[in-house]
Amino acid sequence: MSKEQSRRRVLVSAPDVVEVVTEAVPNLEPGEVLVKMSVSGVCGSDKAGVHGEHAFMKPPYYPGHEVVGVVVAAAEGVEEVAAGDRVTVEPTLVCGHCKPCRHGAENLCENLEFFGCGFREGGMADVFSVPARRLHKIPAGFSDYQAALIEPLATPVHAVRLAGDLRGKTVAILGSGTIGLLALTAARHAGAAKIVSTDTLAAKRDLAVALGADAAVDARAPDLAGTVRGEMGESVDVVFDCVSHQSTLDAAVKMAIKGGTVVVLGGARKPVTVDLPVVQEYQIRLQGAATYRWEDFDDAVAIIGNGTFDAGRFITATFPLPEAAAAFAAIGSGREVKILVVAD
Repeated sequence: MSKEQSRRRVLVSAPDVVEVVTEAVPNLEPGEVLVKMSVSGVCGSDKAGVHGEHAFMKPPYYPGHEVVGVVVAAAEGVEEVAAGDRVTVEPTLVCGHCKPCRHGAENLCENLEFFGCGFREGGMADVFSVPARRLHKIPAGFSDYQAALIEPLATPVHAVRLAGDLRGKTVAILGSGTIGLLALTAARHAGAAKIVSTDTLAAKRDLAVALGADAAVDARAPDLAGTVRGEMGESVDVVFDCVSHQSTLDAAVKMAIKGGTVVVLGGARKPVTVDLPVVQEYQIRLQGAATYRWEDFDDAVAIIGNGTFDAGRFITATFPLPEAAAAFAAIGSGREVKILVVAD
């Protein structure tokens, strides 16, 4: 098999088994394009997926949904992009005709497939195929690092949109990993008046402050809700739970008493319970946030391109494609922010 006919792609073949396999370059189906990977992010979903702990994505699967690349070929009739375009994938592969799709909530598509998360293709490969209609062209001035953060930023941008108008509001962000720090960026962009972040690691708390948090507190505090409320001087208007464990949801509800909003943004891995009498009597709004919509990608591009966003503060490690297993191992430490697998 010649180099032109084959590709390397990453396969999570079993729990905690990450391999680089050689396979044939896929034939393009109608509406698809072939993209050469430049960079592909590793995220919290991959951390859970590789351990077999993700609620919906189990091995074997082909990872790589936070991907940036260059179009190298297109099926006949594709008009959205052309060879040579730099693109990033919006990995929600929606049907376009179910009830959510018809009513502007295509991220909740009833027939949803997810590129890089159980779909037959993932972006962590020399080349990959993807429907052209799910590609966003990257602005000419963007670096690969900036472009790699469009998809991750779109997630908290969508969560902020669901939370409502943040102008003049107090905001708490539980967790200062990639999504937590990007939620901080999105909330500040949306006009939040005061933001308090949390994390167990001092380095991540320091980074949160450097990126615009008014304060950052140790998530291990015996009374986390009381500590955050103390920093605010009052209850919290909106809490973004970017961890989504029982302990963080409990703390989030206490921070929001009374009349506040809790947005569950982190990828929950198991069921939790909620004190329903408290939610009802204190009029707490509990809001789930799932992925993103097209306009969230557009807003993410605008935020990254506004001249103040420093992608280098988020990208903390890179690994060439043949070392993908090391990239997945590194995310398990919890010390990195955004890890990228890069073309070698």
